[in-house]
Amino acid sequence: MINSVIPIWKPVDWTSFDVVKKIRNQIKPFKVGHAGTLDPFSEGVLMICTGKKTKCVESFMNQPKEYVAEINLGCETDTLDLTGNIIKRAQIPDINENIIQNVLSDFIGDIMQEPPMYSALKYNGQPLYKLARRGIKIHRKKRAVKIYNITLLNFTVSSIEIKVMCGRGTYIRSLACDIALSLGTVGYLKSLKRTRVGDFDEKSCIKINEFPKWLSARI
Repeated sequence: MINSVIPIWKPVDWTSFDVVKKIRNQIKPFKVGHAGTLDPFSEGVLMICTGKKTKCVESFMNQPKEYVAEINLGCETDTLDLTGNIIKRAQIPDINENIIQNVLSDFIGDIMQEPPMYSALKYNGQPLYKLARRGIKIHRKKRAVKIYNITLLNFTVSSIEIKVMCGRGTYIRSLACDIALSLGTVGYLKSLKRTRVGDFDEKSCIKINEFPKWLSARI
């Protein structure tokens, strides 16, 4: 039990570290780590590795991940998600399924993506988000990421909902922003759910509030 890989369903308003801390308190003094951060406003599959299995973190980081994302059109925020302040507004052109599908197809494959300022990437040893909170903006080089597939799930005159299968290092917030720009407007990520990491999906996961009971049944 101590040397385990545990798929947890991270709830909204919890940080990934909140989940790690909760589990660490249950299995002290053993090591606990996670394989891929989820933003507090998002929910979904968070792979937790304990004890000797913390060596498996990299292997899970490299596995394909699936997300369901809703993109709000017409406004852009400084964080590129619903938690930020609106910094841009733009008219939303008339869109239809064909227009959206054509735009989405341009983002499938190996693409270049600029990481958001509000991210944990470091510049001179400092996380970018700490600099962003002080009003400091740093040039970020675009990075190659892999998008395996994007499926259009739903759309309205001011939003689109998509399912994304992607590789390591993909920022769905940046993808949402870029898709909105390609549609001729601006946008931000309104909601995000990570529905799969490798072979693990929601059905595989343990709810965080059920973890103590799940653990006691295995001790």
